[in-house]
Amino acid sequence: MEPAPTGLDAESAAEFGFGLYSARYGNIYTSRQLLQLFREADGTFHPADAVWEKDGRYFDALRPSVEPGGLPSADYVRECRAYHLRQIPKIIENANVFVFTFGLSETWMHALSGTVYPTAPGTIAGSYDPDVHRFHNLTFNDVYNDMTEFFDLAEERNPHIRFLLTVSPVPLTATASGGHVLAATAYSKSVLRAVAGQLSAEGENVDYFPSYEIVTSALSRGRYFADNLRSVTATGVEMVMKIFFAAHSAPAVETDASRHGAEPDVFGAPNIIGSDEEDEVVCEEVLLDAFSQ
Repeated sequence: MEPAPTGLDAESAAEFGFGLYSARYGNIYTSRQLLQLFREADGTFHPADAVWEKDGRYFDALRPSVEPGGLPSADYVRECRAYHLRQIPKIIENANVFVFTFGLSETWMHALSGTVYPTAPGTIAGSYDPDVHRFHNLTFNDVYNDMTEFFDLAEERNPHIRFLLTVSPVPLTATASGGHVLAATAYSKSVLRAVAGQLSAEGENVDYFPSYEIVTSALSRGRYFADNLRSVTATGVEMVMKIFFAAHSAPAVETDASRHGAEPDVFGAPNIIGSDEEDEVVCEEVLLDAFSQ
C-alpha cells in the first residue's frame, strides 16, 4: 500500500522500508506492536514519545528504521506517519489472508502510556530515561490477548479475512531480561509458539505454518543456519517455501538462489536471511547487542 517513489532502485527502496511488507511498517516484532498500530489507525490509541531526535534529525519512534537518516522536523515525521496510518485500514479491508510472524516477546515501552517501541530508546535515535521508559517481557496471556483483540478489530472491517501465523526461527542476539540469551530465546519462542498453537486450535480462520520447526528442529541438524548461528540461509528459506507451496498446491517458485546460486531477498525479508551487515540494516534487535557493548 506504500510503493517506493518512481525511479528508486530496489536496494535503496528496501533501505527505506519500501517493498518489504504490505505497508511501510518497519519491523513489527511483537503482538503489542501489531495491536497498537491498528488501534492507532482506528483512532483509539495515541502513542506517547512518538518522535525521537538524534543529531538534529527526527525519527518516527514506532518505525525508526524507515528513514535511516531521519527527517528535518518533528512535524514532517508526524505528517509521514499520518499518511502511513491512512493506509492501514485498506490493508485489512482488501486482504484475503493476513500473515503475521511472531518475532519477540521482549519489548521496550513508555511506562506511563504503555506505548511500545520496536527497539530500545537510544539505539537508533532518542534517549533512554529510566523514569520514562521500561522493559517488559510479554507473557502468554499478554500475547494471546493482544492477538485476539487484533483479530476482532480486523474482522470488524473484513468478516472474511483469514490469518496465517508463523514464529521467527531467528534467535535473540541480546536480552534485557537479566538471564542468559539462550534461556531468554527459549522462553520467548516457547511463549510465541504456544500462543500461535492456541490461536490456531481455537479459530476456524486462523492457521499456523511451522517454518520455525522446519528451521530449528534437531532433525535439521542446524543446516539451515549460517555460520553466525542466527541468520537463516537461502537453502533454509527455500525449504520452508517449498513445503509451504506444496501444502497449498501452488506451482513451484523459481528463486534467485536457484537461478544464480545467491541468497535471495525472499518476500523482502533481509532480517531473516543474508549477511550480518544486512541484519544490521533491517533488524533493529542487532542494535541492542551493539549498544550494550
